[in-house]
Amino acid sequence: IASGRAFDTLPRDMVELPGVEYAITLNGAAMYHVPDGKCLKRYRISEQAVEAVMRATEGEPVSYEAFIDGAAYAGKALLENPEAFGISPQAVEYVRSTRHGVEDIVRFIYENKHRLDSMDMIVPNAKLQKKVWEQAAGTTDEVYITSSVQNLVEVADRNAGKKAGLVFFTELLGLQREETAAFGDGSNDITMLMEAGIGFAMENACAEAKEAADRMALSNEQEGVAREIERLLA
Repeated sequence: IASGRAFDTLPRDMVELPGVEYAITLNGAAMYHVPDGKCLKRYRISEQAVEAVMRATEGEPVSYEAFIDGAAYAGKALLENPEAFGISPQAVEYVRSTRHGVEDIVRFIYENKHRLDSMDMIVPNAKLQKKVWEQAAGTTDEVYITSSVQNLVEVADRNAGKKAGLVFFTELLGLQREETAAFGDGSNDITMLMEAGIGFAMENACAEAKEAADRMALSNEQEGVAREIERLLA
């Protein structure tokens, strides 16, 4: 599994699939052995980078999420009314069921700045996403910034990224780059698609992911990943 999500928030039907042994989580900030939940490699954001990002985005109409040791934390205000913060209706239940609520998320982030695996900024629109992204990137060179959906700005250590996760597991398993394949649909998949021996962009992927890929797969609703895996194995 290669995801922007924290380990504890991965969908159970994916984690419990037979044969799924490893997971790249938080956009390459933490890599796990799935059966026992052991973290094999992680890149924590430096305290200085956390403080820089927080200062750069202070006063903007954003909400924050923090990720520590596979768990996700969010402010109670966000959990009480997710849609008011830009969360899509279909994601409301997921957010409420996977986040630990804290009274003051900004204070929580500062208190835990020494142990953040990554952090998110939730924004209501694309214009603010661009602004916040540029502000965070312009204040420190110690972070890797990406986005899986248009209402998120996802921040991790500069050594993270799904490419880093793919390289880690390739080396761990003694594989060559040419023996790997990857599937993706979002901006946070681009580096992984470019690194893999074969990178597949889904039919419903963003334009940047399609440009980075070697091949196209049918959409998720047409079982595109399954069809291409069967074709590769054949």
